[in-house]
Amino acid sequence: MFKHTRKWIVFALFFLLCITISTSAIASNGENNEDSINEKFGLPVVVYGSALTPSQKEEVRTLLGVKDPKMVKELTVSGEDLERYIKGNKHSNMYSSAKITLKDSGSGLYINQVTPENITAVSDEMYANALLTAGIQDAVVDVASPVKVSGHSALVGIYKAYDEGEGTELNTEHTEVANEELSLASKLAQQEGLDKDKISELLTEIKKEIAAQNPATKEDIEKIINEQLKTLEIKLSPEDRQLLIDLFEKMRSLNINFDNVKSQLESLSKDIQSRIEEAVGDKGFLQAIGDFFKNLIEGIKSLFS
Repeated sequence: MFKHTRKWIVFALFFLLCITISTSAIASNGENNEDSINEKFGLPVVVYGSALTPSQKEEVRTLLGVKDPKMVKELTVSGEDLERYIKGNKHSNMYSSAKITLKDSGSGLYINQVTPENITAVSDEMYANALLTAGIQDAVVDVASPVKVSGHSALVGIYKAYDEGEGTELNTEHTEVANEELSLASKLAQQEGLDKDKISELLTEIKKEIAAQNPATKEDIEKIINEQLKTLEIKLSPEDRQLLIDLFEKMRSLNINFDNVKSQLESLSKDIQSRIEEAVGDKGFLQAIGDFFKNLIEGIKSLFS
């Protein structure tokens, strides 16, 4: 009789423990908190690709965390926008979608690819470098696509979100060179022996050196690029090396603020490192919970033996 009663007590305690842990997890994730409007910056702007079907649009809305359409400003990006911002083909199908949420000055630029498996050619750092070149900073940018795409067209949606959301027209010369940067980065990343992280590191270090040295001529730009290629042990063909030199010379001629780009990239690096540390911490917590339940179940089983 006592052994039978003890079994039920253990099961009851196990059930109550599960409820407690589940409730705590929900609270810690903020699931019970209602979204609120940031009166300083206004609503986040969500831009959907014009080629999305109604069902795909709903899927993307969910992926981008849009629970209530009234809590965001929704726009659509089209082929005409592609032509306007980066001189692309206006007949292109647009699938990549984006959400941009403005943050306080100095917060840095944070990129979140919600569907990284569907963004096949562009890394977070590639987006960050291009967006900073275009003049976008201090924001959280979420990118999603329901189908596999290179990721280049998502830039256009982000540009439109920034323009429409903040009411400040972007410099089209800057957006065009930013797209050239992203296209070249993708091209270089496909070369043998190189990966997207290495190319992103190269672009970032070149920009930091330009900010520090303030080169006055194309020859100065070439010297910086050659030094960084040597330091990072990256070998490029003469043709690709020249493309890199021409790109940064164009940026120099447009008077892009590399000092500001440098500070934003440093903030981005800190955010990425923080995310990695948080992920490791969460994994340890979940592992501990898993081990606990495993041991508890083994203990319950022993009651029946």
